[in-house]
Amino acid sequence: MRVLITGGAGFIGSHLAEAHLAQGDEVTVIDDLSTGSVENLASCRDQRGFHLHLDTVMNARLMAELVDLSDRIYHLAAAVGVRLIVESPVRTIETNIRGTEEVLRHAARKRKRILIASTSEVYGKTERVPFRETDDLVLGATAKGRWSYACSKAIDEFLAIAYWKEKQVPTVIVRLFNTVGPRQTGQYGMVIPNLIDQGLDGRPITVYGDGSQSRCFTHVADVVQAMMRLIEHPDARGEVYNLGCTEEVTILDLAQRVQHLTGGRSEIVTIPYEVAYEEGFEDMRRRVPDITRIHDLIGYSPRHTLQQILVDVLADRQARDRSSAFPSASPRLAEAGSTS
Repeated sequence: MRVLITGGAGFIGSHLAEAHLAQGDEVTVIDDLSTGSVENLASCRDQRGFHLHLDTVMNARLMAELVDLSDRIYHLAAAVGVRLIVESPVRTIETNIRGTEEVLRHAARKRKRILIASTSEVYGKTERVPFRETDDLVLGATAKGRWSYACSKAIDEFLAIAYWKEKQVPTVIVRLFNTVGPRQTGQYGMVIPNLIDQGLDGRPITVYGDGSQSRCFTHVADVVQAMMRLIEHPDARGEVYNLGCTEEVTILDLAQRVQHLTGGRSEIVTIPYEVAYEEGFEDMRRRVPDITRIHDLIGYSPRHTLQQILVDVLADRQARDRSSAFPSASPRLAEAGSTS
């Protein structure tokens, strides 16, 4: 099978590429490296059947060719991370909406199966927990740039469903809930890598707001396996599925766990949202998925606990520290030292 992954040099995309290569598939990745890294693909680059294009999905000629040569398409290319969203709202909106439209347009020509990665952010400020796929979406005011990402991803979902209904393109949408694991960077505001980096470096562990906001974190290995099963299931076409974990934790409790796991040298400090991001920043108090639909369809249940996620991320950071201490080591050897 021939697989195309947009944004495949990113954190999730690189794990997805590895999983498909492991089962003997041919994998093509396209990524402009705006948030991804070729280092994420170190274990893929020399494998037979792997192809990498350093380009944007807005390259219509290239995308037409890549889509035509593919049997399955995963569209993961998007602006990611709260910090990037707040600092670059124009880029966020254009990347998400125009990129998805371009990929769907090419997929429609031969009705290629395509999975669109969306986000739990689309639920916005709703207070009904757990979040169900059929719930109304409650977004903040347009003056609050924080919601531009949620809105752009909701439009992506509308586009994908419209292409299914009008043009019979077999689309499936997953709303991801805080996917975490080895190779994820804290550069764009991802909380667990940030906290672990701070704890290992002996810096203050920073918690935004009062830390009472809660999240559910999902191991990337669980996410990848679910994606691969969903894209193949005929009953998933034209549908939306929450993809996450139901083990809820407050950010303050998460910080305390990281503090203990990294040796307890770092103090925990709270930072007001307006200092961390922008004046008037709004956050979701709780973000908990109802995963009944995806469980009923493919039997999905997350296998990794939060503690296992933290241990894996910690081990990955330590492995990268060791490899950087020996610059003569090859990328392949450095990659082999990580935990996934």
